[in-house]
Amino acid sequence: MNRLSISFTDPNNQWMNRLLDAKEYSSKSELVNDLIRRARQQEQELELIRMKLERAEKSGFTQMGAQDILEESKNRLNG
Repeated sequence: MNRLSISFTDPNNQWMNRLLDAKEYSSKSELVNDLIRRARQQEQELELIRMKLERAEKSGFTQMGAQDILEESKNRLNG
């Protein structure tokens, strides 16, 4: 595991201290690592959405109405 020395602004430090005082995290290192994990997860989710949007854009237009699209989506999820 790598060790780093980082500085925080006063508002960020106070926020982290409140979480530590509330026993949400046991250390600032744990808190920062959790924030980084969440940011990485969010980045992966956004990339998946981008890929799905690109695929949808390449698939062209449909003549289906909103209700038909909704029904098809439900069918895909259920089976």
